[in-house]
Amino acid sequence: MTAPAAQTAPLSSRFFGLSPWSVFAPLVAFAAVLLGKPEGLGIAVVVGMLLCAAILAAVYHAEILAHYLGEPFGTLVLALAVTIIESSLIVSIMLSEGAQAQALARDTLMAAIMITINGIIGICLLAGGRRHHEQRYTQSGVSAGLAMLATLSVLTLILPNYTISASGAFYNSQQLVFVAIISLLIYATFVVAQTIRHRDHFLHHIPDADDYAHEAPVPRPKAIAAGVVMLVALGAVVLLAKNLSPVIEVGVAAIGAPRALVGIIIAALVLAPEGFAALRAARANRVQTSLNLAIGSALASIGLTIPAVATVALVLGLDLELGLSMPSIVILALTLLVATMTLNRGRTTVVQGVIHLTIFATFLFITIVP
Repeated sequence: MTAPAAQTAPLSSRFFGLSPWSVFAPLVAFAAVLLGKPEGLGIAVVVGMLLCAAILAAVYHAEILAHYLGEPFGTLVLALAVTIIESSLIVSIMLSEGAQAQALARDTLMAAIMITINGIIGICLLAGGRRHHEQRYTQSGVSAGLAMLATLSVLTLILPNYTISASGAFYNSQQLVFVAIISLLIYATFVVAQTIRHRDHFLHHIPDADDYAHEAPVPRPKAIAAGVVMLVALGAVVLLAKNLSPVIEVGVAAIGAPRALVGIIIAALVLAPEGFAALRAARANRVQTSLNLAIGSALASIGLTIPAVATVALVLGLDLELGLSMPSIVILALTLLVATMTLNRGRTTVVQGVIHLTIFATFLFITIVP
């Protein structure tokens, strides 16, 4: 008697063509979220391993979506998904901690900018430059993204220190509403430019690059399944990072580092899927995808997070501290200045990568040794 088709079909076909590990890993990781904060080092190590598995699964599904949607839609979906989940996490913490979380959005945004523009871009340019010597990209899209990022960074993280309607590093209610609307408007403009009006500015085809041209098209059901599981994986990454925060705090305190380092570590974990996806693209000679991911993620972090946290602050009557300290302002200004100088030729080498990684290392060092 012939065995039923369901028993003889490959295991991956039962998951719409997805690798079974990429489906089970996010589900197990999400189940671990329900167990709450880990108690003991052994459990924390297991949770950390599940976190790494969820990150790898998210990158796997993001690659499938990128293949199905094409650029720059693939990178946009990943950046949006990560940022929306990250913003939801910030809002949930604000709702639970209230006034104690007044500087949370500021610290998270600063860490996200440093990680994406200096950390991710630096590693990608270094790895891509070592393998391919020089890599090319379309300068117009990168320049537009950096101009928007500089505008949003100054309006949200520097200008609050110099307004006089509210004392300290705060905006008053009217100013906060204005900045929230401007942030959303600028990011919406970026999305429209990237996907509709000036899509070609964010594309750069390398004929001999290791892209998706040699691969079979992704079926629609597989792409939909990948998108759903990617959201589960990203949710597990963010929530597991939050659950691991007490363990991270203990470790940071044990080495005598400031508490601000905890936020940087958690932000790095949350942004890890984008970082790995960008690195894979750079090694495959698709540095345009890497830059789209990094700059798009930084823009989304500000453009979506500020309206969300501003709404919560206004509804609950919370003070939202946005202005950076002077050392952070210097590092941020240096980052924006150097990024406009290193990404203004349409070509990248290991030199630019080393420069950005140096600034990122300086940011980390100044955080640990203020």
